[in-house]
Amino acid sequence: MQQPDNMLEKMGYHQQLDRRLTLKDLVVYGLVFMTPIAPFGIYASVVIPAKGMVALAYLIGVIAMFFTALSYGQMSQAFPVAGSVYAYAQRGINKHVGFLAGWMILLDYVFVPALLYVIAANSLRTLVPGIPPYAWVVAFIIINTVINIRGIEFTNRANFIFLGLELVVLLIFLVCGTYGVMHGVGDGFTIKPFYIAKNFNLNFVFTAVSVCVLNFLGFDAISTLAEETKGGNKVVGRGIMLALFVVGLLFIVQTYIAALLHPDYTSFKNADTAFYEIAFSVGGRPLEIMTILATIFSWGIANSMVAQAAISRILFGMARDHNLPTILAKVHPKYKTPYAANILVCIVSLVVGAIFVNQANVLSALVNFGALVSFCVIHVSVVNYYLRIQHSKNYLKHLVSPLIGFIIIAYVLLNMDTLAKIIGCTWFVIGIFYYLIMLHTKDSIELKDLE
Repeated sequence: MQQPDNMLEKMGYHQQLDRRLTLKDLVVYGLVFMTPIAPFGIYASVVIPAKGMVALAYLIGVIAMFFTALSYGQMSQAFPVAGSVYAYAQRGINKHVGFLAGWMILLDYVFVPALLYVIAANSLRTLVPGIPPYAWVVAFIIINTVINIRGIEFTNRANFIFLGLELVVLLIFLVCGTYGVMHGVGDGFTIKPFYIAKNFNLNFVFTAVSVCVLNFLGFDAISTLAEETKGGNKVVGRGIMLALFVVGLLFIVQTYIAALLHPDYTSFKNADTAFYEIAFSVGGRPLEIMTILATIFSWGIANSMVAQAAISRILFGMARDHNLPTILAKVHPKYKTPYAANILVCIVSLVVGAIFVNQANVLSALVNFGALVSFCVIHVSVVNYYLRIQHSKNYLKHLVSPLIGFIIIAYVLLNMDTLAKIIGCTWFVIGIFYYLIMLHTKDSIELKDLE
């Protein structure tokens, strides 16, 4: 097996980032990014379109992401470089598709930190109404930017602390919730969170999946740390799969308990506080406050911190190939982090947060569309690279699996909100024009022919 540094040199790069991360670190990073308690914040947005079958929506989400995770694992093994889908499509298909894939994932990663800041800030409004939400957005951004520039090891230590706190709150909810179900809260233990015959409709379920997929975004971000991971080029793929399975199980269990506690999904006083109402029903005001604070902390600090780390690596990878301004490829001389890219994400988050501080639904649409389109490209990259270029005979791994993943993701895309599709397609067209202008600019530098 080739060592990662040797593979980087073979692809025309040299080791610039600090290679310190282990498999455990990658799994923790993925869990923090996906956030074990993520359903706390968007529970009503999933359970209502799923017509009560919220656990089923998350189960389908896990299955859909499983095939995508397999494809990420295959491409990260072949190309252990920063850049994620941009780098994989660039080498697995061609440089033009690679750029457009990177452009679409930017729609996800560039805006996801701002989305997380906005959700956390608006949640704080219920606890501290006297402070405007944007003030909290600024505070979150400053904290996360400083942590990310300090280095991946510093970020990694923070990840362990954040994950521990989230798991403690989740455990408390599950214990209280299980006790409540056993003592008469709700309708008792049933399969209704998975299947309600009179309500079952595949289109409704997949519409819910298109929302809950937001909670799964992050397992793919593990691939952005390929140049900072030690232990061989299979470690990233293993980290992706482990993180996905663990967080998927946690999502299904907590939404199952929540649905049992409150079977009437149409009777929430406020959709934004649906999960907190459920927590109050079994733990009173203390558990309600605990779940609110946990959501604020996990979305505003933990999740957004790792999201900022991920997008800075994608910007770094694209800038290194001269597809974005090369200043974004600058690495901090002391901390060995892409500090210029981190600063850009900070600035973008400040601007986007100010514009959309009261429109989290629009930001959510942008994030989901960009991610799902990129997932489709990953599946195509696997088929093209392994079957056409490498002449692989492993049709199960390199054809059947990515084909199933592509079909599931494409179906979820088709069932997304119309606004999401309009905004996403507009971003795609802008990317095409930008790329054409870049190609015809005298100062533009052609990518290396990597095929």
